[in-house]
Amino acid sequence: MDVLGTLLKLWNDSGFNSFFVGEGWKYLVMIVVACVLLYLGIVKQFEPLLLVGIAFGALLTNLPGNGLYTPELWDRFLAGEIGFGTIMHDGGLLDILYIGVKAGVYPSLIFMGIGAMTDFGPLLSNPKSLLLGAAAQLGVFVAYIGAVILGFTGNQAASIGIIGGADGPTAIFLTTRLAPELLGAIAIAAYSYMALIPLIQPPLMKLCTTKKMRQVKMEQTRVVTKTEKIIFPIVVSIFVILLLPSTAPLIGCLMLGNLWRECGVTERLSDTVQNALMNIVTVFLGISVGATTVASRFLTLDTLKIVVLGLVAFGISTVGGLLGGDVMYVLTGGKVNPLIGSAGVSAVPMAARVSQKEGQKANPANFLLMHAMGPNVAGVIGSAVAAGFMLKVFGA
Repeated sequence: MDVLGTLLKLWNDSGFNSFFVGEGWKYLVMIVVACVLLYLGIVKQFEPLLLVGIAFGALLTNLPGNGLYTPELWDRFLAGEIGFGTIMHDGGLLDILYIGVKAGVYPSLIFMGIGAMTDFGPLLSNPKSLLLGAAAQLGVFVAYIGAVILGFTGNQAASIGIIGGADGPTAIFLTTRLAPELLGAIAIAAYSYMALIPLIQPPLMKLCTTKKMRQVKMEQTRVVTKTEKIIFPIVVSIFVILLLPSTAPLIGCLMLGNLWRECGVTERLSDTVQNALMNIVTVFLGISVGATTVASRFLTLDTLKIVVLGLVAFGISTVGGLLGGDVMYVLTGGKVNPLIGSAGVSAVPMAARVSQKEGQKANPANFLLMHAMGPNVAGVIGSAVAAGFMLKVFGA
């Protein structure tokens, strides 16, 4: 028995050997990146429910030789050479899980859970807040222009721009259709900036508002009837999907989840969607998105550009919402606190909580949370509409 030869073969076939061949050092870098993301998710609690899964998926896909995720298979799929059946037969575990991302299943089911967990009452009680949600989509289109200037294609630029909506599922949904090669970088950027809302938004709030504006105490909004809450998701589904059919998966699932919450006869379904289903989908979504961060495709100059453009998109979206709040402050004679405009980004309910916190710093008697939830909910709808518009313009 050739012991030395057996040991040499074992070494050559191991993943460790891959670190010393060609660009194997990139795998080591990505393993470090994955560990940093795990630290941010676990210790710093940056969107831990998704970031921990994404980080571990990134770790698994960058351990050479395990066959869990095969980007070459997806290249053939995008070229139209193979279908999902071949991937199910020849792919690894993460390839199979990624089918749910590519088919748009996971993001849509996440939206269903968001709908079931969200009270649309604040938006219905103050419909003007819908305008703030629209204003907070400004960063999406500014970042799109910036991405085109930096050399990205229209499809890629649209996918990068949607980071400004601060809506991770929407960013994933759009990117898998327009620029799947950028999914890992865009998903990590989107969820990282969502987690950093408490750090990013306050300086912009102070920049775009005066102390007098931030001290405005808003009046209690009217009570929304049960009938209004039931009719709203039905009407929105009909109108938005007829206007932009490409939004059907996201808007349809969002409104169905909300209808289950509000109709009063489907408590079991609402509870399942909010808890069990949401948790299961989050597991699969995080791991499969992390799997796309393959070293050879993630460690590029484009990834750095995406990170910077994502920050710009998010910042400008926040400013857009605040400027919309400033306009409402003037038009209402100082009755609207413009801080609620920053909640027009889609991060529910974190952005609304930041508005509440900053408002109370300026005036301890301020209670802006419910007022900010109106623009926050509008931002969820707005980001889905923006994604639908991009998909309509750039989709096949």
